Amino acid sequence: MIEDNEFQQRVQRIEGLVRRIETLTDANARAIALELFQSIMDLHGAGLERMMSIAFDAGDEGRRIIESFASDDLVSSLLLLYSLHPLDLEARVAAALEKVRPFVRSQGGSVELLGITDGVVRLRIEAGRGCSSSPQALRTAVEEALYDAAPDMAALQIEASQPAQSGLVQLKSSLKNGGAKHIAEAV
Repeated sequence: MIEDNEFQQRVQRIEGLVRRIETLTDANARAIALELFQSIMDLHGAGLERMMSIAFDAGDEGRRIIESFASDDLVSSLLLLYSLHPLDLEARVAAALEKVRPFVRSQGGSVELLGITDGVVRLRIEAGRGCSSSPQALRTAVEEALYDAAPDMAALQIEASQPAQSGLVQLKSSLKNGGAKHIAEAV
């Protein structure tokens, strides 16, 4: 069975070979090689689409198989490559956030989906008081979860917010930094 790391290496190898084909100086050889590559991709895509259709037509058991496909990292990646993934972008983003939320919460932070428009995913990440991880560590964990589940996002926009300080803390810092003028500005 192919492990994720091996799969990624194979994908990178294929991408490297396609780049080499594109640099061939013989235009005819380049065109034939690219047509061969595209024909193989089309054949695999048609085969995967037929497999998904057969599974779907099998009723509840087939739908459970499709759900298993969607939850398997390797198969899920192939289904995304061929635009056959059974879950839409919104569902995959929501699942990724649910998967990463326990880690974010354990670090004293939170993550909120603000919306998805035209494939652009907007989030808010808050590093809470006493957060044991840096805001960047939380951001990295969330980004990795989303890019794994939804590499087809058009963009990812993250709004980071720091926890609001209580008025008492603001008052103390205002008094230290110059008196009443700063107190008025803080209020």
